[in-house]
Amino acid sequence: MPGRAALRAAIRSNGGCTFAETPARSAQCARIIWSAALDPGTLQAEVIPTHADDPDGICIAEIAQWLTLVTDEAGREHAVLSDGWRRIRLDIDAGGLCGAETVVLRYRLEGVISAESRVLPLRRLLHLCRNRRFARSLFPPDPRMVRWLTVLRVHDALLDGASQREIGAALFGEDHLHRHWDGASDSLRSRVRRLVQEARATARGGYRQLLRRRR
Repeated sequence: MPGRAALRAAIRSNGGCTFAETPARSAQCARIIWSAALDPGTLQAEVIPTHADDPDGICIAEIAQWLTLVTDEAGREHAVLSDGWRRIRLDIDAGGLCGAETVVLRYRLEGVISAESRVLPLRRLLHLCRNRRFARSLFPPDPRMVRWLTVLRVHDALLDGASQREIGAALFGEDHLHRHWDGASDSLRSRVRRLVQEARATARGGYRQLLRRRR
């Protein structure tokens, strides 16, 4: 196992992805496989081949439409199950899914905090395997998503050379900006400044913490 310093260096060099995705793909089609060091919900499992009528078995063909599977230089498999909106991450510690037909997954759970972060992803996986669909109830909307999307818009505006005033107009409307931008209160200007600071910090690498924050 690599040391923590080496692991942090690897995360910085590859943007936090075990396997990155081509930027040309839309967000819904992309299948980014984040490093387990950043994604605390990544399930670790051992793959054991089994017969087709094993009640604990998972038929790979029945989940293949959602499965993206890649292999690293050491021969270890990394997988993501996704419909474009919801996702489940797995790292395979032993055995393999590639070429398999029916398998039993032996999950690795340990500790308290580490196990807690994997209970919900495990429930999501079990529901998908049983029902052949992602359970909406197990993927509740994240209330921080609106904020993250706003930060992304601000970053795009900064790349286009927009001023803070132009960003404020785009986010809050020209009428609201006209009434409050030069008013006695500095709250609107301060709000835009904070968004700009957050956008720049996120682009510098702060995005790597988003998965951890969901924990």
